[in-house]
Amino acid sequence: MDHPQIRRQFLQQLAAASTATMMAGAPRALSAAEGEAVEHPAAKADSCILLWMGGGMAAPDTFDPKKYVPFKVGTPVADVESTFPSIDTNVDNIKISKGLENIAQVMDRATLIRSHYQPDLGSILHSRHQYHWHTGYVPPQTVACPHIGAWMAKVLGPLNPVMPAFINIGQRLEGVGEQEELKAFTTAGFFGSEFGPMNLPYPEQAAQSVRPPEGMKSERFANRDKLFRKLIDQSPQRDFLGDFQRESQLRSMDNAYRLLSAKEREAFDISLEPKESYDKYNTSRFGRGCLLARRLVENGARFVEVTTEYVPFLHWDTHANGFTTLERMKKEVDLPIAQLVRDLESRGLLDRTLVILASEFSRDMIIEGKPGSNARDQATEKVEVFKELKHYGQHRHFTGGSSVVMWGGGVKKGHLHGKTAEQRPFVGIEDPVSVTDLHATIFTAMGISPKTVFEIERRPFYATTDGKGKAVNKIFA
Repeated sequence: MDHPQIRRQFLQQLAAASTATMMAGAPRALSAAEGEAVEHPAAKADSCILLWMGGGMAAPDTFDPKKYVPFKVGTPVADVESTFPSIDTNVDNIKISKGLENIAQVMDRATLIRSHYQPDLGSILHSRHQYHWHTGYVPPQTVACPHIGAWMAKVLGPLNPVMPAFINIGQRLEGVGEQEELKAFTTAGFFGSEFGPMNLPYPEQAAQSVRPPEGMKSERFANRDKLFRKLIDQSPQRDFLGDFQRESQLRSMDNAYRLLSAKEREAFDISLEPKESYDKYNTSRFGRGCLLARRLVENGARFVEVTTEYVPFLHWDTHANGFTTLERMKKEVDLPIAQLVRDLESRGLLDRTLVILASEFSRDMIIEGKPGSNARDQATEKVEVFKELKHYGQHRHFTGGSSVVMWGGGVKKGHLHGKTAEQRPFVGIEDPVSVTDLHATIFTAMGISPKTVFEIERRPFYATTDGKGKAVNKIFA
């Protein structure tokens, strides 16, 4: 089966799951999993910020540097493991990659996991891996799976009743490749619309999303809201929604309406940030997203995802021109991430905010897919020696070992967890951490049991696959 056929099949399966979810009833929380009571751990964090490096951030060129060989025409590809030299951090036993000098100075507040790994999910790797990472479930499923942010919104509720509990910054869901696949995991799934994300693709336009139309009086605005509700109730699409999903959609509108008249809406306006502070974040749309995330968490947002945005063959999706692309990406993310950590710390928020930097998988110059699998040259010319600079970089998908960085939220400071092999393939060889166990760790930090379970379509559905996720307790202080 060729790539377009596989993609069509995948989309059909996602659509079927979404349709089934829309017609399903309300999910019912179950009090026990596998015969034992579900007990939530004491929360180490109140808020979570996920910094998503969409497209496959190469660990050997970021947080797990290997042997560096500079570009030179005629150099064998197999001789190069990292295309950037390593640099010191402010932790003696941790080195990271050149271009991340600002992050290097906040590694003493971080836990660096170098042994995160993912299964080889075959074709449509980005779509399937991003879905898997964000929901904890390998697609397709028979129901639409909730994003981990939706789990937090549902189980924990809002920190501030007027602030959306789940906010997604930086990812367009229209006008980009694989848009339907992106929409499939950027959702509350069977939990209903009220627990889904508030999507803010452009941080500088976020203020407009929480501002009533200019010049409109409050009475007129209230009447327009009532009319809009009536139109939704009369929509032909209404017949495709179950009672629970219709009610959830209306409750999400109530939440949005409440925010429009609350003082917290100023948090969405990054133009109100002092210039000296704003300039430190103004490296890119992602950088401004980090600023917006900080302002939202300060005002009681529960879960915020900030993404560099996934667009096929752009940003971290370095199938070509890997080295020059990573030079640009590092300039966009380095200072804002470090400044976010510093700002949270200076405001007394870092200890109770879990900040996670992650990607759907790593990359390597030689191997694509699971360790030992045959290389698949998707958009990259196969070469044995370097002929042009465009060949120099981490091009191919690699799931055997990737890096995750965590700050705050009860994790150890200046801590290194796990290790990858020193020779290819760079698989995790010490303390490996699966997606399921990473999610269990995140949920545990937030005060959610990995065994949390809801009944949907008369079957149990867990926060981690089958409720079997185990938190990596070694990383907690």
